[in-house]
Amino acid sequence: MSSTLAIAAATATLRNLLLTEVTLLDASLADLEVTTQPLDLARKGVSNAQLNLFLYQTVLNGAWRNQPMPGRVRPGERGAPPLALNLHYLVTAYGRGEADDEAISHRVLGGAMSVLHDHPQLERGEIAIALPNNDLGDQFERVKITPLPISIEELSKLWTVFQTNYRVSAAYEVTVILIDSHAPVKAALPVLKRGEEDRGPAASASLPPLLRSVLPPRSQSAARLGEDIVLTGERFVGPITVRFSSFRLKNPVELAAQTVSGAEISVHIPDQAEDASALSRWVPGFYTVTLAAGPLSPANSEVAFALAPRITVNPLQAAPGTVVLTITCAPRIEPKQEVLLLFGERPVDPKSVNMPADTTQPTTLTFSIPAVAPGHYVARLRVDGVDSIPVLYAGTPPMPAFDPAQTVSVA
Repeated sequence: MSSTLAIAAATATLRNLLLTEVTLLDASLADLEVTTQPLDLARKGVSNAQLNLFLYQTVLNGAWRNQPMPGRVRPGERGAPPLALNLHYLVTAYGRGEADDEAISHRVLGGAMSVLHDHPQLERGEIAIALPNNDLGDQFERVKITPLPISIEELSKLWTVFQTNYRVSAAYEVTVILIDSHAPVKAALPVLKRGEEDRGPAASASLPPLLRSVLPPRSQSAARLGEDIVLTGERFVGPITVRFSSFRLKNPVELAAQTVSGAEISVHIPDQAEDASALSRWVPGFYTVTLAAGPLSPANSEVAFALAPRITVNPLQAAPGTVVLTITCAPRIEPKQEVLLLFGERPVDPKSVNMPADTTQPTTLTFSIPAVAPGHYVARLRVDGVDSIPVLYAGTPPMPAFDPAQTVSVA
């Protein structure tokens, strides 16, 4: 591919080509000068017959924009594509002297168009001598020259921008210029075996299992550590592993199903008494649940699941006025999680969040609630949009009631 000298090399090669070939076609133009100036500066200091080659636009080449360079990237590897450009030039002719004889300028323009018509691509040798140390001629794709249709309206706008008088000109496109990308190529190592013991891909004549929903206990909106959940779906057979994924966690959590039937799976979420790492292994918030039953489990069979925090509230009795509460949360809260206390119906931001270095300890949060009137207030901790559950069930049959351990009495 080419270095950053590629654009300059293309312009210099075109200039040399026009300067050499036009004078060979028309001997009376031996004094011809070829410049590469903007339109408003092209004629300054020049009195001879003149061609001005103005690069007025660069356009990304759609065909090469996302195409890695052949020979550098193999199938399965990732590499940045080259910067692929189409160059748009405006070729303008001028006559001799201050009178700027139009007859001469027309001969100059005709000669230039004839040269570019007979010379549809830039040759490697021409490019090499046009600019020292350029490697445009070594790129994989040849550099081609084609006429560029451009309306009189577009031409007029272009000349108006430079605030100079319009002259008849011809537009050309030079394509494609490939400037090398310096981003590193990522090449994967060769595959040593296909699956376990090199058995190759697994195939089955039956449909894979399909997950439809996750049901927390007692029709709650979320489950907590230490509770069981039920997954519903179709074609659940054999031992199944359930994967819980959250963007807050580096690694997903995988749990083996306790019971499996054709349409339901029961999964127990262990608490700290059952799994010493539970407080750091999980975070409160939303998860996506997928099946990891085997190689045929579809990756897109996933449903949403909410894990609610378990909290303790201290103190449970306070005097009217400003109430300061200390709340512990299990599992632990990640630093970037959104945390809010709902004190009755009042939302309160945390005053402090303490993350003990010991990962077996819960997160401790402090809240200061001003101007609290006498009454009973249910405390709920909201983490990433998932509220703690302030309800317990008692009696026969079990009936819901607000948990006294999460209710603050102010008197």
